[in-house]
Amino acid sequence: MGKILTAIGLMSGTSMDGIDAALLETDGENIIRRGPSLYVPYDDDLRGRWKQALQTAKAVVERGDRPGDLADAERVLTLCHAAVVKSFLARHNFKPDDIDLIGFHGQTVLHRPDAGVTVQIGDGPLLASETGIDVVYDMRANDMVQGGQGAPLIPVYHAALSANLPDGFAAPVVFVNIGGISNLTYVGADGVLSAFDSGPGNMLIDQWVEAHTGRAYDRNGETASRGAVVPDLTRRYLLSPFFSGNIRRSLDRGDFLPPEKGEVSLEDGARTLAHVTAASIVTLADHLPQPPRTYVVCGGGRLNPVIMREFADLATAKGARVVSAEMAGFDGGAMEAEAWAYLAVRSLNGLPLTYPGTTGVSAPVTGGVIARKP
Repeated sequence: MGKILTAIGLMSGTSMDGIDAALLETDGENIIRRGPSLYVPYDDDLRGRWKQALQTAKAVVERGDRPGDLADAERVLTLCHAAVVKSFLARHNFKPDDIDLIGFHGQTVLHRPDAGVTVQIGDGPLLASETGIDVVYDMRANDMVQGGQGAPLIPVYHAALSANLPDGFAAPVVFVNIGGISNLTYVGADGVLSAFDSGPGNMLIDQWVEAHTGRAYDRNGETASRGAVVPDLTRRYLLSPFFSGNIRRSLDRGDFLPPEKGEVSLEDGARTLAHVTAASIVTLADHLPQPPRTYVVCGGGRLNPVIMREFADLATAKGARVVSAEMAGFDGGAMEAEAWAYLAVRSLNGLPLTYPGTTGVSAPVTGGVIARKP
């Protein structure tokens, strides 16, 4: 058993809606003591800045490149994360010396696994300097250097959580993270991990609703609840080669795009994309070692009742049950940030972050870069 460390995980996902922070006491293996969490949304100006960073990042050739305004965006993003850490510490009466480590995801602005390039903007040394806490960052890159997809990274944390599920959750259990992109983690009874991105999560619905209304997302699924599923549009998404091939790959934000304006009504588009999110998960679950009996859902998508109803209906037809992370005793909003704290401790201890069954890497591999506080 390794030393138990106190870590803060920071996550800004593909939805680009804000920053999640969560505290974890862990040895990076079997001991997990979940602490408080905090969510701070981005304002419209910052969200616009990150969208511009996505466009600028298309010019990146080497992962260290920061063309155009990308370097400044990285600095601003890092300072935003530093402000969240300071707010978190103040709110919960912690001092920097109480925290051993920060796990810093940064913001993914480019992910091209086939080309071996992934870029998460976020300046680890600057964050360490601003917070006075050691930082582990850039945790995807080494996996890709070793031939992996660089995602998903959270499965090793899901595996640790699976040991703490209450009674009554039929196995096999699959953790489903519905963020901007959805991913699955299958934890076998023998400890075997299988994980992969399963398709678009909230990303397409968010983009569709924002383009029509200016709102950042479909709050409580209100728009989708007034629409109907358009079969032709559904088929167009589900016939993507992403779903039909036998080789699983991780997704970039640009791999799936929302419908063209005017192609369908606002409401029908939102409902169809909610259905596509759910159907993608159930479709890709056919590639798991065994059919799931229980799905535990985390991420923002669990708060969209239309997605959850569509998912539950499709899963029930295959003999599975869908529950939110909260029903399993977890925090579905903080789970990704918790995972980044857990991964940081594993990185510090030289433990694997990814496995052949999670990213396709040839052997278990660690990763991450540590930036020491001044």
